[in-house]
Amino acid sequence: MTDPQLPAVMNERRQLINLAYRLLGSLAEAEDVVQETYARWYALTEPQRQEIETPGAWMTTVASRICLDLLGSARARRERYVGEWIPEPVPGRTDWLDGLAPADPADRVTLDESISMAFLVVLDSMTPAERVAFVLHDVFRYSFAEVADIVGRSPAACRQLASSARRRIDTSRAPSSSERADVVRDFKRAWETQDIEALIGLLDPRATATADGGGLALAFLEPIIGREQIARAWMEIAARGLPMTLIERTVNGQPGLVAELDDAVVSVYAFDIADGRITRIWVIRNPEKLRPWTSGLA
Repeated sequence: MTDPQLPAVMNERRQLINLAYRLLGSLAEAEDVVQETYARWYALTEPQRQEIETPGAWMTTVASRICLDLLGSARARRERYVGEWIPEPVPGRTDWLDGLAPADPADRVTLDESISMAFLVVLDSMTPAERVAFVLHDVFRYSFAEVADIVGRSPAACRQLASSARRRIDTSRAPSSSERADVVRDFKRAWETQDIEALIGLLDPRATATADGGGLALAFLEPIIGREQIARAWMEIAARGLPMTLIERTVNGQPGLVAELDDAVVSVYAFDIADGRITRIWVIRNPEKLRPWTSGLA
């Protein structure tokens, strides 16, 4: 098969992965969406492909609509999920996360912010249409006219969807990466030394810890609320005496931790931090969601 548009089409893959991951919260599903998008491109006849002036725009539209359909069926799939569902964590910057210009003007979400676990969790609480409209406009800077063509609603309706989604996003000042790293490092040290008082001091009084084992790995099924309760749970884990190694790693663009057992990644920990204390901990143990950490992407 010869395709004069092949270079331009293949160059879209990184952009499509970036978009689909933010829309779905799953790298595995994002890769499936991109594969389906390319399949639909090559299902067109050659004259049909030649009639498409901007292949990238066509592929973005197709991928976004596939994501919209998947988001619509996600609720039913989540009802069958064992325990809490957390977005799939991704390692520090790799090729599939690079290559896009920083967001501007400043009131829009930056690409780094848009992959933080806290951000993805908020996105997951939105309706499919809100999520697609918000991500396309505020993160990837598509006009509302372009978003309307993808979502199948009027530009005014898409503007309202994005505005509704925007109100759910916390716009308060986030701590710097170095501040976050210091807190995560102190948490790691307190956990390793089984210093429960130090752990309690690092946690917000109303902190919440959520785990995702997907029924495939041991994990607490309900969120743990309160710093004393969380600290005790982490002390119980430490008391098991497993030869686990904790490593400071970048998780979804933020300082986090990775737990290895016998050189295999068994848990990824993402944190949300405010005023020098941890407010949320997300523990991902589902081995299907840890694939990016063991397949060479890390």
